[in-house]
Amino acid sequence: MRWSSGGRSSDIEDRRGMGGGFGFGGGGLRLGLGGIIILLILSVIFKKNFFTLLSTDSGSPTAVTQRDPAADAREEPMVQFVSFVLDDNQKTWREVMGPEYQKAKLVLFRDVVQSACGTAQSATGPFYCPGDNRVYIDLSFYEELKQRFGAPGDFAQAYVLAHEIGHHVQNLLGVDDKVRQAQRGDPSSANSLSVRMELQADCFAGVWGHSTQQRDLLEEGDIDEALNAASAIGDDRLQRQGTGTVNPDSFTHGTSAQRQEWFRRGFDSGKPDACNTFQ
Repeated sequence: MRWSSGGRSSDIEDRRGMGGGFGFGGGGLRLGLGGIIILLILSVIFKKNFFTLLSTDSGSPTAVTQRDPAADAREEPMVQFVSFVLDDNQKTWREVMGPEYQKAKLVLFRDVVQSACGTAQSATGPFYCPGDNRVYIDLSFYEELKQRFGAPGDFAQAYVLAHEIGHHVQNLLGVDDKVRQAQRGDPSSANSLSVRMELQADCFAGVWGHSTQQRDLLEEGDIDEALNAASAIGDDRLQRQGTGTVNPDSFTHGTSAQRQEWFRRGFDSGKPDACNTFQ
């Protein structure tokens, strides 16, 4: 992908390694080093996990990493890249939607993060929280995308972020609220509606991809990178890799073929109207 570094986006919030001590569940509590040591000693003496007594929910404490300047420096080229992709996505959707489009924020974190949707860890993968209009990503996911999922390339990385911005577009259009309401009304439809949501976000990512093609930002092989990434994170492929079996009833994001198909629809048309996965 042809891109140029313009510095960090003003819509990025860098929370990598923020805070110290431990965070507990959704309450956002923090302990200093002295408090941690005291609870650790009490836990050893009484053979009981005293950390859980401070949790505001049923979860266990999750470590909050310290700032790592060396790691920050290594990730800086990626920060510059996601800044470009974020700003370019949002510029595109502003042109498509007009004043109705309100910018999302992109939160960079490491290991664990607190959002309006609750506490999330890196293993969750990138996600969008409609409660605070923010996309969350641990940049180490991109290495996992390359190594574990076999989906290398900068446009594969751009597709992932464009997909999450697609969820933001859904939130602005009211699709998110309608789907959640339908899921509450008919819990048996929750998974199938989730699949339709995810496929529409893939299609919206394709709409942005179409825009980059029109502006000659794409290089040879870029679309193949995006399609490969879409295939790599299809429900059927992930289930087959994880358990050796495939259970369509438990799908939440769509098959590899479906994800590729809907990204391609958005890319070929360049029009959000082509992304009605709910018909």
